[in-house]
Amino acid sequence: MIDIKFLRENPEAVKENIRKKFQDQKLELVDKVIELDAKSRAAKQQADELRSNRNKISKQIGALMAQGKKDEAMAIREEVTKQAKQLEELEAQESELSAKVTEIMMQIPQIIDPEVPIGKDDSQNVEIERFGEPVVPDFEVPYHTDIMESLNGIDLDSARKVAGNGFYYLMGDIARLHSAVISYARDFMIDRGFTYCVPPFMIRSNVVTGVMSFAEMDSMMYKIEGEDLFLIGTSEHSMIGKFIDTINKEEDLPQTLTSYSPCFRKEKGAHGIEERGVYRIHQFEKQEMIVVCKPEDSKMWFDKLWQNTVDLFRSLDIPVRTLECCSGDLADLKVRSLDVEAWSPRQKKYFEVGSCSNLGDAQARRLKIRVSGKDGKYFAHTLNNTVVAPPRMLIAFLENNLNADGSINIPVALRPYMGGKELIK
Repeated sequence: MIDIKFLRENPEAVKENIRKKFQDQKLELVDKVIELDAKSRAAKQQADELRSNRNKISKQIGALMAQGKKDEAMAIREEVTKQAKQLEELEAQESELSAKVTEIMMQIPQIIDPEVPIGKDDSQNVEIERFGEPVVPDFEVPYHTDIMESLNGIDLDSARKVAGNGFYYLMGDIARLHSAVISYARDFMIDRGFTYCVPPFMIRSNVVTGVMSFAEMDSMMYKIEGEDLFLIGTSEHSMIGKFIDTINKEEDLPQTLTSYSPCFRKEKGAHGIEERGVYRIHQFEKQEMIVVCKPEDSKMWFDKLWQNTVDLFRSLDIPVRTLECCSGDLADLKVRSLDVEAWSPRQKKYFEVGSCSNLGDAQARRLKIRVSGKDGKYFAHTLNNTVVAPPRMLIAFLENNLNADGSINIPVALRPYMGGKELIK
């Protein structure tokens, strides 16, 4: 959420940012906020004046009563009663206007980083760099669920009967591989200095609205009926929520955490064949990384976070590339975002396996995550990135480690987590 003071002083800059995100329908919100904010501040000023006046009159009443001038004191007291009613009305008006301002401000997108390329949608994202040599084998690579089924590693039919489409049973060595990847990712991040955490898998509505936009909330989150709880779509939501309404000492920053959780998502809309199987599903597990830091350090941490994901995938012999997300592909709270995509030998193209985001002070402002420094208090910056999210990551793993006979190579780094196995067959 943008600083209201910045919006007041730079309305055209905020409007230009909205245009860069191709959300012209939101331009009128800027003028609406300025109008409501002015009314809210005017109501507050009047209320403050009444409070000040009431204090003065109260002292006068005390003085008159002490002098035995009871009638004069009672006459003034009637005036205090009238002002009390007026003050009550002004406070209600101020509260209502302030709530409206906040509601609209939460719909205005964050100011994007100057490095973000301008584009309407994900088709205009910009490739930055490739890591590893993409290989297409001289044999046909089956669809990922076919590979898993050939190894007795997945049961989609039973899952449909139990939970519907978008769910799965992983079995045998494929299930073990899934757990091995998660465990390896956990230790990989611990070795890089991150603190391991298992967070709550449900969060309250005030945390949801603190970490994401209303549009994201509607398209992703599952609500627990009858309770103020939502299932998390990623552990980032719960992990950033950990810092809600806190004042953190500068010397204690950055906070670097890596978290495991199941994730639950609605995944609305129809999807093509390549997004079926276990690519786009309602339930999966993920290892995440989050950082809470000083504003001047967020750019550095952004680069460190996406590099962690690249390094992990390369340690498992999977070629990847990085893509800078364009302005129209950024969620409203994001300042900058970079996707990590893995190579698919079957599709002969890359597909997304992780997303690194710098949210500036947007989440911190909503959740009141503050920093206490030598120059006073200010809002922290928050960042998040996917370490690894199987089973989607398993698609890239299986395709890139598949042999002509249908067996799967286990990279050296993963073998300790697979009981020393070098091959799945």
